[in-house]
Amino acid sequence: MSTAQQVPDILSPEFAADPYPAYRVMRETAPLLWHEATRSWIVSRYEDVERVFKDREGRFTTDNYDWQIEPVHGRTILQMSGREHAVRRALIAPAFRGAELREKFLPVIERNARELIDAFRHTGRAELVADFATRLPVDVIADMLGLDKADHDRFHRWYTSVIAFLGNLSGDPVVAEEGARTRVEFAEYMIPIIRERRENPGDDLLSTLCAAEVDGVRMSDEDIKAFCSLLLAAGGETTDKAIAGIFANLLAHPEQLAAVREDRSLIARAFAETLRYTPPVHMIMRQAAADVTLSGGTIPAGATVTCLIGAANRDESRYRDPDRFDILRDDLTSSTAFSAAADHLAFALGRHFCVGALLAKAEVEIGVGRLLDAMPGLRPADGFDPVEEGVFTRGPRSLPVRFTPAV
Repeated sequence: MSTAQQVPDILSPEFAADPYPAYRVMRETAPLLWHEATRSWIVSRYEDVERVFKDREGRFTTDNYDWQIEPVHGRTILQMSGREHAVRRALIAPAFRGAELREKFLPVIERNARELIDAFRHTGRAELVADFATRLPVDVIADMLGLDKADHDRFHRWYTSVIAFLGNLSGDPVVAEEGARTRVEFAEYMIPIIRERRENPGDDLLSTLCAAEVDGVRMSDEDIKAFCSLLLAAGGETTDKAIAGIFANLLAHPEQLAAVREDRSLIARAFAETLRYTPPVHMIMRQAAADVTLSGGTIPAGATVTCLIGAANRDESRYRDPDRFDILRDDLTSSTAFSAAADHLAFALGRHFCVGALLAKAEVEIGVGRLLDAMPGLRPADGFDPVEEGVFTRGPRSLPVRFTPAV
């Protein structure tokens, strides 16, 4: 069992600049690592992270979320277990799959993608992070919930604050205070809207959540508010980094960009490989309910476990040549990449598998497809080299591109 002094520290500037070499050292020499600053056990190998997420024996819980996410979201479905979790998931899930997703929300995604692209398609240049990736998911979620898209900047500030709180591994009090303030502001914004929607329901997701009932259980105003907060943060941050990541990866591999432009069915493969190669979320925490032995030693009951998705997804025991971006690799199954049977770990696995995975897939496939349509001759801006940033979540800071403008 190793200590933090023997491997690169996850709070160091060197790690933030490029975590992948550190991940390799962890997998090879310290697969179970006690990290004093975060008071957690760090797990980096694919087989161990997979076991924690699937957790068929009930050895790992989300009890740690009472201090990790409840201060910013309130109590969410992520903290629930057993029947309480099953019922809440049954209330929420139908809106994010099947006919409901196809018929109600695909047109919303199409419209929002088109509106954003129309602002720059004739200019021959765009900054894909600011002009598209950070805006599309938030605009789509606002439309889905029937909220005013004019409040986009407020939504973006809120979810940025929430993600900063979740990634506040060093315990910065200013970040913590801002996160707590965001919870209050979001509640003051959402609760009156939820109450009004109960009285005057519309054809939107918020109205659906207000009316949904399973086994005599309905969601309270607080339940709905907490879920909307979670949806905004998780759906906004992860999808915007996924869209930017796909283009950063494809621009760095022009032959694969050409293949995706020629065959749009490869967008799903490019998304799956991006989730593996440069996942938007690099770590997720769980809590051990009992002593559990993993690679490298035993995690004691009650301990926090930090699962390094970014490390596990590049485990050479699971993927061949894992540091190579390859949308055609045969050891990653794109047909199951957006379901609980996924063989990457970017959406977690098991009962807490991301409920919005299919929504994210739809946003990415539509967004990437429409951008490729609008940007023939796509290339990085002269002299630009994409730089990733972030530790808890990670993605390109900016992505300026040039293309042949529409006439």
